[in-house]
Amino acid sequence: MLELPLLLIVIVGAALVFDYTNGANDTGNVIATVIATRALTPKQAVVMAAVFNFIGALMGTAVAMTVVSGIVNIEKISPGSGDVTALAGCKFLVLAAVLGAIAWNVLTWLLGLPSSSSHALVGGLIGAGIAYGGFGMLKVGSIMTKVVVPIFASPLAGLLVGYGATLGLTWLSVRARPRPANRLFRRLQIFSSSVMAFSHGMNDAQKTMGLIALALYIFGRNPELAVPLWVKLACATVMVLGTVTGGWRIVKTLGSKFFRMEPIHGFAIQTASALVIEGATHFGAPISTTHVISSAVLGAGSVRSLSAVRWKVAGRMVTAWFLTLPAAALVGALMFWLLTALFI
Repeated sequence: MLELPLLLIVIVGAALVFDYTNGANDTGNVIATVIATRALTPKQAVVMAAVFNFIGALMGTAVAMTVVSGIVNIEKISPGSGDVTALAGCKFLVLAAVLGAIAWNVLTWLLGLPSSSSHALVGGLIGAGIAYGGFGMLKVGSIMTKVVVPIFASPLAGLLVGYGATLGLTWLSVRARPRPANRLFRRLQIFSSSVMAFSHGMNDAQKTMGLIALALYIFGRNPELAVPLWVKLACATVMVLGTVTGGWRIVKTLGSKFFRMEPIHGFAIQTASALVIEGATHFGAPISTTHVISSAVLGAGSVRSLSAVRWKVAGRMVTAWFLTLPAAALVGALMFWLLTALFI
């Protein structure tokens, strides 16, 4: 069997790899609109996103605590019976959850699909938890209110707020001359995209922080369920590395394949997305920034006309949304069975 300290190192390393893929997978979601409307160049947008992702990642722990204690029963994960096999098994549970999430993230990244890293992580944790101790391992009530309901509510909120924001701004600027209006909204986009990047870092990086905090607690390296400062800094840094190196396939999907964006659309989309994500973060819901931004894009495009939106691309994306949770859960369960078969 693997030495437990080594296993902890492997788990932390795998969690940081997930954090990196999360940053790479979601880079396009944060900066696609600001690039599509030419408010910033790609290099400027990436630097902006990296800086505000880092700052946002250091703010708060509500989402992290949902991952730590709102998905699986902590009491059953950390058995007090002294059963070495059971204790080792619960530690492999965390690693299996991360590997399941990474596998799905990498697949959707290669396919250029704006999938949900959040639901990949939660799905991996759910699947590994069931493989470890059955359905009794799950906190069903918390999963419903913090995961399942937001799966449906956050895209709907993004769609409606994106539509409302675009419609309102269009009405307010109906008499404005196109060129000055575009200049104004491009400048406003710099602000709104910064807020969007901050919100993304605040919600998404906390998910990995929660997973590492859970591993530290199980291994007895942290006496309480809390996120140490070094974990915050590590996750923030790794997410920034993912931000500056990946996501260009998804930039193309969100930035050009839905409809032709103007600066007014980009500002409305980013503002709407930031509002929804900030609200969810306040309540500790690990929502998908991908879902919110993509839905806001659809809402903004629908203001122009329903035919302006390329619904085939949207349909392909929605399919990925609904597949993520069960697919990552299945991979998480398979990873747990594989790891325990090999090392216990």
